[in-house]
Amino acid sequence: MNAATWLARLECSWDIDAWRQLARHAWCAGLSPEELHWFEAEDSGQLFGTALEEAVLVRAMPPVPRAFLALASTVICHSSPTRLPLLYRLLWRQSAGERNLLANPTDPDVIAVHAMAKEVQRDTHKMKAFVRFREVATGSNEFIAWFEPDHHILDRVAPFFAGRFAGMDWAIMTPYRSVRWNQQTLKFGDGTRGIKMPDKDSGEGLWLIYYAHIFNPARLNPEMMRQEMPSRYWRNLPEAALLPDLTRNAGARVREMAERAPLPVRRKIPTPKAPTQVLTADAFGSLPVQLAACRKCPLWASATQVVPGRGAEDAPLMFLGEQPGDQEDLTGRPFVGPAGKLLKNALQTCGLPESAIYFTNAVKHFRYERVGKARIHKRPDHAHVQACRPWLQREVDTLKPRVVVCLGATATLSLLGSGFAFKEVRGQWLEAGNGLLAFVTVHPAWVLRQTTQSDRERAFNLLVQDLGKVQEEMGRWNA
Repeated sequence: MNAATWLARLECSWDIDAWRQLARHAWCAGLSPEELHWFEAEDSGQLFGTALEEAVLVRAMPPVPRAFLALASTVICHSSPTRLPLLYRLLWRQSAGERNLLANPTDPDVIAVHAMAKEVQRDTHKMKAFVRFREVATGSNEFIAWFEPDHHILDRVAPFFAGRFAGMDWAIMTPYRSVRWNQQTLKFGDGTRGIKMPDKDSGEGLWLIYYAHIFNPARLNPEMMRQEMPSRYWRNLPEAALLPDLTRNAGARVREMAERAPLPVRRKIPTPKAPTQVLTADAFGSLPVQLAACRKCPLWASATQVVPGRGAEDAPLMFLGEQPGDQEDLTGRPFVGPAGKLLKNALQTCGLPESAIYFTNAVKHFRYERVGKARIHKRPDHAHVQACRPWLQREVDTLKPRVVVCLGATATLSLLGSGFAFKEVRGQWLEAGNGLLAFVTVHPAWVLRQTTQSDRERAFNLLVQDLGKVQEEMGRWNA
């Protein structure tokens, strides 16, 4: 390495923002790819050259194609040290005039960068598929998992697990990095060489029965299975213990399926019968079980699960929303998605303690429509609200809250009926019968739907102002 070499040191191997800052400085200093040596914080050995930070900036950075930035944010997670000079070389060439460089499928640099991106994406897919959490202690709601990725993908994948398992505390350990989730925030830390996983938890036996049941021997392809699920992952997958027997008996099971008499074609799928449970004043703990069996409207068929209320049974306040959202549908817990987080923000701002609140929704299943892969919230119909009203009445009768805070028009309709126009009663106290007070305000999702930052701030302040009235009312109870 000669004295004219400039040294670009990346402190965090997968930090795309840090790489962009260094690359921008190098380009603005007019340093070609050949003059620049990239290395990472963990690199050992003595390097001779001048620190990039000392280079004098002589020109302004031109616009960089968005497609390249998106590609770079994936490739930066690759474990190969060659990715850093490769990305800078592509940046240099595009900024020098090759604006359509990424569209050239025969260019060696383009081939190499797309190959790296594909490897990172494949590793990401495997982590989502093969991470298995185990409960640290029975009933603790604390879980841990071990995974050995090929690339530096933990920061990239952790938000997926935070959304998928928002309602439990968990940690994922890897050799190079760790992450913990406390149902609020992700916290990253150092890696470890290995951990002793807890013994199998109570749900593992049920999972093994389910996996054996859905295993299709007619589609068995051992070579493809080993490619998709390499054996090094097997020790962390409880279902891997079943694979030898399932594979060995696959031939016999296929013959049995072929010899089985065919079933007549059903021209019409039968409508499931409604459950016969009657709403009674029995123990409140049975409500989630009965809710899960509810078929009074068709929303149960497309939802992942029912989402019952959550909170202390002696809570003086009940916060009533419209229906579960995407995150609530996946976790089975109300108000854990973006609107729920905004509501908690508003509660903290006005001084209302969550411990005094029972959270629930007027409709207990998620209604949505698909747009591509996304599930977009769709407002429930009047019939859905009416079908769920007995469940809400059951909650009110059992909990006996002093105040029900109606978040939005659907919640107001569910509790008070159709004789109240939401815009006319927002911010007001109303009698809901039997000494129950109702207070009407906006739903936090309405705040999120505002199109500009200033509008969102005004909407949030309106919500906080309304909730402040509820806090004042609570203060009078304790006076």
